[in-house]
Amino acid sequence: MACSDTLFKLERDSVEYQLRGKTLKVYLYILKAQRAVGVREVQRNLSFSSPSIAFHHLEKLVDLGVVLKNQAGEYELIKKVDVGVLQAFSSIAGFTLPRLSFYAVFFTVMAIAYLLLHRYPVDPYALISAVGGAAVLWFETLRTWRKRPF
Repeated sequence: MACSDTLFKLERDSVEYQLRGKTLKVYLYILKAQRAVGVREVQRNLSFSSPSIAFHHLEKLVDLGVVLKNQAGEYELIKKVDVGVLQAFSSIAGFTLPRLSFYAVFFTVMAIAYLLLHRYPVDPYALISAVGGAAVLWFETLRTWRKRPF
């Protein structure tokens, strides 16, 4: 591994390590908002007890190089970070869903299509594979959804 690759990995790991708890909640809020946000807005929407808590976590994001404070005093996202917990999720059209949900939908559709198109004779192995795969993927999707940090 080259020196620059090692340095990049250490920087990424440091950001991922520091991006947790309330700081992660603030980051996710800005990511979802898709616009610049103010200290009071973050405080109200994340139910922090004071603006200083929101300010502390916003400044922490600035120090990490993830957020930039503009001239109006609002904070805007300048760099997306793949945090370990977030790697199990995908954002599409403003919705954040577990990645496994796409596979679960695929297996469910395949099972239904098989039942509709191949009524007689039904191959039990194909049916068990499709339904079993869909069931396992839906179970894992729900487990991942319960762990979501947002």
